[in-house]
Amino acid sequence: MSKRFERANSELQKCISYIILNKMNDPRIDPLLYVSEVNLTPDFQFCKIKIALDDEDKQKLETIIKVLEKSEGFIKKELANMVSMPQMPKLQFEIDKGTSASIRINEILKTLNIKKDE
Repeated sequence: MSKRFERANSELQKCISYIILNKMNDPRIDPLLYVSEVNLTPDFQFCKIKIALDDEDKQKLETIIKVLEKSEGFIKKELANMVSMPQMPKLQFEIDKGTSASIRINEILKTLNIKKDE
């Protein structure tokens, strides 16, 4: 991946996170939500956004994804005010399965009763 797309993905990730957490006034958006990854296609047509939550409630995360999909127009409008791009891509939100798996592993490790070596 070129530096240009790395910078674009990084900037989009910051801006989308800010919009979701600070500009959207939907009570269904959990404050523990975060944008874990953003992948912009080279032609700027699509932007895949992976969403994760520091909670294992899959139903809650699916509801948030639906809210974000319905709010795509608002997010794109706010994004256009924050970044300059050749065109605004179509936003595709999805659950970050890797992050939820690591959260589950951490919970399992916390339940183990392992003594520390002194």
